[in-house]
Amino acid sequence: MLNDEQVRHVAKLARLKLSDEDVTKFGGQLNKVLGYMDILKEVDVDGVEITNQVTGLNNAMRGDVVESGTATPADILACSELDKESDQIKVMKTI
Repeated sequence: MLNDEQVRHVAKLARLKLSDEDVTKFGGQLNKVLGYMDILKEVDVDGVEITNQVTGLNNAMRGDVVESGTATPADILACSELDKESDQIKVMKTI
């Protein structure tokens, strides 16, 4: 069982500011969680294979392949709804 000082230390590590009331409240909850962990330690898992994924799915990765584009600068310019001037997109002055 954790005492108030230990609960405050855990809160400090988590960068939480707890009032005295919070220390009492969360200390009780944390002690229940740790008590449950003690129950789980009693389970016999000898001979049980470690499981880290149960669906059998793998990440679908595609190769990083550079493909040459077929769009010309004029095609890209035509996609813009902004005004154009001298074959460039006209934007607001920023300086």
